[in-house]
Amino acid sequence: MKEKKQVGKQAGKPVGRPGADKQTATEAPQKRARKLSEYGKQLEEKQKVKEIYGVREKQFKCFFAKAAQTRIGAPGENLLSLLERRLDNTVYRLKMAVSRTQARQVIVHGHILVNGGKVYSPSFLVSVDDVITLAANVLDKKAFVEQVIDKRLNIGIKVPEWLELDKQGRKGRVLRFPVRSDVQIPIEEHLIVELYSK
Repeated sequence: MKEKKQVGKQAGKPVGRPGADKQTATEAPQKRARKLSEYGKQLEEKQKVKEIYGVREKQFKCFFAKAAQTRIGAPGENLLSLLERRLDNTVYRLKMAVSRTQARQVIVHGHILVNGGKVYSPSFLVSVDDVITLAANVLDKKAFVEQVIDKRLNIGIKVPEWLELDKQGRKGRVLRFPVRSDVQIPIEEHLIVELYSK
């Protein structure tokens, strides 16, 4: 009689990589943390800024090109200033929206006026002495005004120094262009400049 060979086992031990029997089924293999390259750090910083301001790659490149062409100031600081001047960010900073995403939605629906005219583009850049107000049809929606706008206006979040807020009138005014010190988010803009300088 011929003996049947056992498939998958040799002398009672499982076939596989050496040392596999030491590791239990519940343990995951240890992965070594890889050190991020310089390019990886630069890319990570760019992605972080894009996510914060809700900007897509094409828009971000346009903003960087505009910032790099500006003769005054460093390109990284100019980029942050341009991103801060976007209407969606300004509406958020004036506490007229809970998030930049909500600010974009409010703008696209035509609920924001700049100097008395409706603006539908969240990427619209505000200028000095621009007055940002809510449209009359928004003020008629009592539930929205009470639950979103008044609730946020009364929170102790400080409005940046480059903006002026009139809580009673539910409007804001741009006093000056934002500078680097107005951006409180920890951003290393020099990494973004280095990334686009390649």
